[in-house]
Amino acid sequence: MVTRAKAGIFKPNHQVDLSGFLCHWLSHALFASSDPIHHTQAMSGPKWVHAMHMEMDDMYNNNTLTLVPCPDNHNVVGCKWLFRTKYRADGSIERHKGRFMA
Repeated sequence: MVTRAKAGIFKPNHQVDLSGFLCHWLSHALFASSDPIHHTQAMSGPKWVHAMHMEMDDMYNNNTLTLVPCPDNHNVVGCKWLFRTKYRADGSIERHKGRFMA
């Protein structure tokens, strides 16, 4: 049986040209800003602290979060913060979003 590889027929490798993309305003906005990875990094910036307060207020107002004392005979659900910068269609920053995940 003669396969394409044995016959010397190969698909061409297309090289992606990113030179036009790297000068684009959106790529600059996406790669220039860095979102905090840990909540201790976010506490240093007032915009991220505001985002954390807004998320906590929303959870209290929607009755999705209730703080209770930690029981001794049960496991505790772990949680963490996720931080993202939301952009408008023109590349400007719309808001800084903090999400509290269990």
